[in-house]
Amino acid sequence: MKGSEGLLATAAAAGVDICFANPGTTEIPLVEAFDQVPGVRAVLGLSEGVVTGAADGYGRMTGTPALTLLHLGPGFANGIANLHNARRARTPIVNIVGEHASWHQSADAPLSSDIESLANPVSGWVGRTTSAAAASGEFAEAYLAALRNRLPATLIAAADHMWSQGGMPATAPSAPERPQVDEQRIAEIAKVLSAGRRPVLLLGGQAVEDAAGIRTAVRIATKAGAAVLAERGSARVERGPGIPPVRMLPYFPEAVTEAFEGFSDLILIGARTPVSFFGYKGQPSHPLPDGLRVHELAGTDADALNALAALAEATGSAAEELPKAVRPAVTAPSGPLDADAISAAIVLTQPENAIIVNEGVSSSASYPAIADAAPAHCELSQTGGAIGMGMPVATGAAIACPDRAVINLQADGSAAYTVQALWTQARESLNVTTVICSNSRYRILDQELQRAGIDDPGAAAASMTSLGDPALDWLAVARGFGVEAVRVTTGEDLIDALTRAHQQPGPRLVEAVL
Repeated sequence: MKGSEGLLATAAAAGVDICFANPGTTEIPLVEAFDQVPGVRAVLGLSEGVVTGAADGYGRMTGTPALTLLHLGPGFANGIANLHNARRARTPIVNIVGEHASWHQSADAPLSSDIESLANPVSGWVGRTTSAAAASGEFAEAYLAALRNRLPATLIAAADHMWSQGGMPATAPSAPERPQVDEQRIAEIAKVLSAGRRPVLLLGGQAVEDAAGIRTAVRIATKAGAAVLAERGSARVERGPGIPPVRMLPYFPEAVTEAFEGFSDLILIGARTPVSFFGYKGQPSHPLPDGLRVHELAGTDADALNALAALAEATGSAAEELPKAVRPAVTAPSGPLDADAISAAIVLTQPENAIIVNEGVSSSASYPAIADAAPAHCELSQTGGAIGMGMPVATGAAIACPDRAVINLQADGSAAYTVQALWTQARESLNVTTVICSNSRYRILDQELQRAGIDDPGAAAASMTSLGDPALDWLAVARGFGVEAVRVTTGEDLIDALTRAHQQPGPRLVEAVL
């Protein structure tokens, strides 16, 4: 075997079945290996941001790592933004980054770079191959690290280690268990909940990715007279009949502070202490009311489901009846579109068990507020703030779950970052419906200008928030990448377009003009 074949055989034996790739010359031995080693499907992305974002979407839905195949440091750098989001989502990914042949690395060739310095900020583990024979074991180490840390792991593979003979499969590692929360911590939190104060549970990570976690948290809160919230930017949130609705924290820090007003204790369950997206003048980084006590039941890497179950037993709430859910009323939109109308149309037409990929702040913020009126579904949201995740994440989610409809609720400004994902959706015949919220603006920047007291921006500032000169022709763009598209301007037409899109296989794009 070549080193590349041993590495890929080890990946297949570990259960890896997908590799999102944008390879170059140094990766040719691995490109060839996909024809020699069965079991790992190669999916081409036209840009590295598509590759890394698709791996994020796949990992969020399966909990297991996809591979990425990237070309040297510059190729990896092109994919860093969506690896940043994947790190914040705690998505296991194994990046294979091609490197010059070991004897060529000192020559300072044009594509030479410090790959470790690029990889460290977005990886939980970074390593290099040392030989063809050792490469498969080094891959196994990267794979195990991705699962253990629930973070991307990056293996830098020298070209000569991949093309040389002497490779052999390594023993496939098994997935490690999540760290357990000790009994003392559970007893301490149970004591807080029984103290007669007014606590609030903040759920994140595993606690909102599993319907059982949400139900258990609501049972605990009902018994203790507490409230339940979900952190903003959760990697995945489950919703549907039988799952109690949980309100998500708002975006702006003042609203976060207001959401916690009146509570005595904040209990973190798979969530971090809330932090403002940006530092604003005169405001703290953590927008919590004075006097709010913060406690952690389970960290972001801990087994939050078992911790919740143990806490339910400790508080006597395991058999607590769930409160009857009040589902929001949603009216079919009519006339000219606004952000609320787009969200309503999606809720009223989305199929059972859909996957919603929500990238946007201003145009799609209203969806979570009414999403509990929809059939059972899960929502994948923006975790790290690096825009351009929506289309790639939708692509990876559709490959992970080919039997589920994927709806990408997408702002137009961020869509332009990684629109090449449409080509992969067309090539792979993926059931993704992309809804472009087309306001021809970076609307969030308009809001930030107003928050900074700039109500009448000058020509230069105004030009940096406008996408209207020239206007983006989304229909032409989509069709150029092989995806059928339609433009709508009214609620009635949007309902009709979404209904037809869900009835037909393959990708579709709907431009909803605001």
